Amino acid sequence: MSDKTLRVELVAADQAVWSGDAKMVIAKTVEGEIGLLPGHEPMLAILAAGEVRITLPTGEKLVASAEDGFLSIEHDVLTIFARHAALV
Repeated sequence: MSDKTLRVELVAADQAVWSGDAKMVIAKTVEGEIGLLPGHEPMLAILAAGEVRITLPTGEKLVASAEDGFLSIEHDVLTIFARHAALV
């Protein structure tokens, strides 16, 4: 099992919602759900309204809602920009 992590930034239009390291992130895009792990190829995707599920290195899970935005991943840095986002 790899000790690598993603650096995650979840940002709403009016505030930074959460940032930290994660083992895995699952988000809903307009093309369907996507799972993102360390080493993922660079990509840009449009968010669909729904949950963003973040698995921390400790195994703890965080859930946020996000809509109207996009996500970008490159070099194990995942940034999720949303018009509306909040931890649930």
